[in-house]
Formats: sequence, C-alpha cells, structure tokens
Amino acid sequence: MTNQSQKIMLGLSGGVDSAVAAHLLVEQGFDIECLFMKNWDEDDADGYCAAAVDLQDAQAVCQQLQLTLHTANFASEYWEHVFQIFLAEYRAGRTPNPDVLCNREIKFKTFLEHARGLGRTQLATGHYAQIKFVDGIAQLCKAVDRNKDQSYFLHLLNQEQLGASLFPLGTYTKPQVRQIAAQLGLVNQSKKDSTGICFIGERKFKDFLQQYLPAQPGEMINENGKVIGQHDGLMYYTIGQRQGLLIGGSKAGTGEPWFVAGKDLDNNKLILVQGSEHPLLYRTSLEAQQIHWIAGTPPDEKFKIRAKTRYRQDDQDCLIQLFSQSKALVTFDQPQRAIAPGQSVVFYQEEVCLGGGVIS
Repeated sequence: MTNQSQKIMLGLSGGVDSAVAAHLLVEQGFDIECLFMKNWDEDDADGYCAAAVDLQDAQAVCQQLQLTLHTANFASEYWEHVFQIFLAEYRAGRTPNPDVLCNREIKFKTFLEHARGLGRTQLATGHYAQIKFVDGIAQLCKAVDRNKDQSYFLHLLNQEQLGASLFPLGTYTKPQVRQIAAQLGLVNQSKKDSTGICFIGERKFKDFLQQYLPAQPGEMINENGKVIGQHDGLMYYTIGQRQGLLIGGSKAGTGEPWFVAGKDLDNNKLILVQGSEHPLLYRTSLEAQQIHWIAGTPPDEKFKIRAKTRYRQDDQDCLIQLFSQSKALVTFDQPQRAIAPGQSVVFYQEEVCLGGGVIS
C-alpha cells in the first residue's frame, strides 16, 4: 500500500507536536486531514482549558499546511468512559491516571470511529512512540527520544488500535521537533507543552476536585499512630507526596520532611513518615489488576521482565506471576519507592512495551 492511498486523520491539538506530525505526514505523501477534538465542556469560561486558543492554533497550522480541519465534541464520551472512572478511583482513595484511559477510550476509539465515519481509514497523533510489526503482530515500542517517550500512557492499546495508527514523531527528539516548527514558522513553534489532566487543562487540582467530590477532613498520624496534624481529605494526597502537607519538619519528629506513606481508608487517616528514604515508603512487590497485554496474550504464567510504576521512572527488573488473565503479582529485584494504588504498572522487554495494569 502506497502512502498516497492511505487516508489518514491526524489528531491536531493546537500544540507543536501534532503540528509537526502533520507536516511530516504531508512530506511523506500521505492523504491527510486533521481533526480537533473538544472533550471537556465544563467551566470553559474560566480559561483553564484554553480550547478556543488551541483551536485557533490548529486552524492556523492547517491553513499554512493547506489541510482540511474537522472539529468534533466528544465530551459526553469522555465524561462516561474516563471522568466517571477518574472520580470513582479518587472516591476509593486511589490515585488514577486519566491519560491512560483517555488514550484507549477517546483518542484511539471514539476518535478512530469518528474518523472512519469521515472516510479516513487510519489515525495519527503527535505521541512520542513507535509501532513496529513482527510476524504480523503490532508492537508498541519506545520513542527514540527516551525523555519524551509516551509508551507508558499507551499501554492499554490493542492490536486493532495500533494497527490503524501512525506515530510520526517516534524517531524524532523534542529539540528536532521544535527546530522543524521554527523552520516552518509555525504559529505554535514556541508553545509550551501541556502538563494538565488530559483535556481538562492546567487548573488548580484541589479546587477542581472539590467541585465533584465532597471532602472529608481527618487526622494525619505518624507510623506509631500519634496525631500530628489534620488533612483536608484523603483524595487530595498520593503515596510519596511531600508538598502541600502543611506540617513542619520539626513537628513531633526528627526535623526531616514528612512524606505520605499510606492511607487508612476505614478510619479516614493519612499516615506520614519522616525522611525521603523511610522504609515505609518502599515496597518489594505489588498486586495489579485489569492486566492488558498488547499482543493479546502474556509471555508466560511466571516470567522475568522489566516494569515501571510511574511515567518518569527507569525500567525496573521484576518477576511477574499471573493469578489469572487480568490479575498478577509483581515482585521487584530492588525495593521500589512510593508505589501508588490506582496508578499504572507498565511492562517492558527492552524497547517493546508489552502492556500493563492498575496497581491495586
């Protein structure tokens, strides 16, 4: 199949990555159109989402590259399939990762279905990752730019989704992307990267969460059960957190900074310890559920592999023992710091992302 015969719909966010991805696909001769997704309707007036500005940038990019731009509103799908789960996880005292669900349910499902309804057969995005095919199996691989690699957030994709996708930036570094944007004179060449919750924007998280979940203040206790302060609600804190505890290092302790080590959900208490290397901040194993394997099946019932429990972490050697198709015990060779229930544990074999699950 030639590039010209492949009808691509590229998700254009208004950011520099997807803009350069569009340019690269044009240069490679693909038949490309673009789609700007709006997936959050709440509180647009406060300016957090900046959807209007993003749309203007997307329109300017398409005008310069002479590409057709479609728009679509997937807010109801996002609310039902991502945000409701997001709230349920926080309500249960866990720390969810909405970007992972957003990729599976919105960007590579709802978006793909919409694109096909417009006569497009494949989708492309500005993600930093690669897709390689081995013996007919689509492999999700790390990007050349390891500092920007986003395979961690894409680990829930399946064979059908990966087989219909293109990641033009997978072999580029972020500085190269910025340089291309500057050479083209793109309007968003210097636009900063988004760091907020997927499609919700860079708003003050605590204030945002309070709109949807009632806070239940309670006691902060140390490892011995002594009350050392008051928390605003367990949902606002995550394992390993230091900032925002509003408790001095000298308060009933050693003078070292305090860190969140656990949550007593039954008694609504937040457990704190002092010192970044406190033993209670470390775990040698975790249980994971909702395990997903990109190839469709796991390598074996018990096997050595590498994994990470948060995006910026280096891959860690571990042993995986499957309890069922969707549940596993992950035992690390070295103790791991600040493993947070609700976050994703993602499995790797060299550069290949094999899948992952939710830390339970």
